[in-house]
Amino acid sequence: MSDPEPTPFEQLDFLYTPSSDVAVDMAYFTEVLGGRLVFAIEGMGTRVAMIELSAVPPAVLLTDHVEGDRPILVYRVADLDAALGELAGRGWKGEGTFEIPQGPCCSFRTPGGHRFALYQLTRPEVAAHFEGRRDF
Repeated sequence: MSDPEPTPFEQLDFLYTPSSDVAVDMAYFTEVLGGRLVFAIEGMGTRVAMIELSAVPPAVLLTDHVEGDRPILVYRVADLDAALGELAGRGWKGEGTFEIPQGPCCSFRTPGGHRFALYQLTRPEVAAHFEGRRDF
C-alpha cells in the first residue's frame, strides 16, 4: 500500500458552531466544561464567542449567525489559492472566497452535508486584537 498524497490541510484551528443562544452556551462551555473564554463579541446583530477547551487547537467558536446544526470545520492552509487548486484537481467543485479577520477564506459543503472552510492566515495579529474582549 502506497502512502497517501499529502493534503493542503495544515491544522484544524476552529470549530465554527451554530448556537441558538450564544450566552447560554458560552456559560456552559466555560463554567461546566472548564473552557477558557477568549472573547465574546457582539456586533451588527451577531454574537460570537471563542472558547478554548485545551491548550491546543481547535478552539470552539459559538455563533448565532450560522444556520443549521452542523459545525463548520475551519482548517488553516499555507496558500488558499494553491489549496483550492489542488482540491479542484481532485474533483472538488469550487465556491466563492471571502475574507475573515484572519485572512482569505473559502467555505463549502461536502456532498454528504459536512461543512468545511479553508483559510490562509495572512493577519496573525488579529487574534491579539480580539483576545479578552467581552461584549456580553
